[in-house]
Amino acid sequence: MGLALITPLVGAFLIWICRVDADLRESMSVLAAIVLILLVCSLFPTVASGGRPHLQILEILPGLSLAFELEPLGMLFAAVASILWLVTTIYAIGYMRGHAEKNQTRFYICFAVSLASTIGIAFSGNMFTLFVFYEALTIATYPLVTHAGGEAAKRAGRVYLGILLGTSILFQLLAILWTWGIAGHLDFVPGGILRDQAPPMVIAILFALYVFGVGKAALMPFHRWLPAAMVAPTPVSALLHAVAVVKAGVFTILKISLYIFGIDLLADLGVSQWITYVAAITILVASLVAMTKDNLKARLAYSTISQLSYVVLGATLANSFAVVGGALHVAMHAVAKITLFFCAGAILVASHKTEVSQMQGLGRAMPFTMTAFLIGSLSVIGLPPFGGIWSKWYLALGTLAAGERLVLAALVISSLLNVAYLLPIPIRAFFAPPPGDSKTTEIREAPLACMIAITVTAFACLALFFYPQPLYQLLSPVVNLDGAA
Repeated sequence: MGLALITPLVGAFLIWICRVDADLRESMSVLAAIVLILLVCSLFPTVASGGRPHLQILEILPGLSLAFELEPLGMLFAAVASILWLVTTIYAIGYMRGHAEKNQTRFYICFAVSLASTIGIAFSGNMFTLFVFYEALTIATYPLVTHAGGEAAKRAGRVYLGILLGTSILFQLLAILWTWGIAGHLDFVPGGILRDQAPPMVIAILFALYVFGVGKAALMPFHRWLPAAMVAPTPVSALLHAVAVVKAGVFTILKISLYIFGIDLLADLGVSQWITYVAAITILVASLVAMTKDNLKARLAYSTISQLSYVVLGATLANSFAVVGGALHVAMHAVAKITLFFCAGAILVASHKTEVSQMQGLGRAMPFTMTAFLIGSLSVIGLPPFGGIWSKWYLALGTLAAGERLVLAALVISSLLNVAYLLPIPIRAFFAPPPGDSKTTEIREAPLACMIAITVTAFACLALFFYPQPLYQLLSPVVNLDGAA
């Protein structure tokens, strides 16, 4: 476990050492990602069989320590992040070179430090440790968001830091200190640590502080940082939307719901019901906004805001089906959305097009990219045979178990809106006539490294439909899924 935590930091150091040789520098980034995957995946059998690897670093005050413990949710998040780090690194090599980006060494170093923070979040054994690495992730990704260096990037960086640091310090930190004062510790304990520790009103206020204090989950109205951050290079957008930042947010909400409050407490008191409705509204409103965006990355950004609230729903519906659906959506959405962002970057590099209205006939020039975009879109929508259907299926079962038919209706409407704002893009690319009088178009795809990454993630969308069982087996003991019916 300790080696997995420090591997990205060692990788960042090696990248800096090799900064004068681009090939060697990028080789160090790939090597670090491969080593991290091997270390994280080596922990999977232990966690899946009920083991809980742990590591105590430092006790700061009684009940307040820097400690790590790996449980199934953290194992899932760490596996997704580490695997997609390698894929994103391969993609970034093609993109950064093809787009002639400046400051590439700084980019790869910050990328590695961001993954170190992400693994720290995944491995956190208590809320204090998670908060430390949550803040570290915000700081580490700031140079990536402002990578372009222009006024627009600086303005986006201010929004990014302002919302994420503001929500975490004003709301999340207050909730953490309050919880520590009530329970005497912040350890992640199955079933939670707050039952019979405080009145229902206090529990309700604490839960609201935690949920809105996790700004990385992009729950409205604290969502503006995410579309603002789209000024960053596409590999950074992929990091933000699929690998690290937003997934760290919804992962944190799942951990809090399961191990600080406990889903039984949330269900018994009903304190999370109104946040369920906020999440449902976010799902619908963000989908409607996505339909109005002509810029491809902006459309995908609002799609992400909508999709993140699926995970928040999974936590706040407070039953086993919903929690498993939310946890599965962390993985399913990560693979599908990173595919879409990879395709958006490939389109930019190969054709310099950024607007949906410019995509007519593009499928003839970039058939592989646009086919992958179609696959990613169908997975986000939740259609078989793609993995996105499983998380939505369990979330639907969760709404029925909670008696929330209005929320179920919101999920169904959201999927229809997904169709409305995603499928016109590949349809326009494949079936609309290309601009000009030419009947033939030369195939011109993005660099090979980009295409390798796109192929891997598109194939993963399909593989997760046919082979979801390892994820079910990993998550089942967390919420007693076998006995949920």
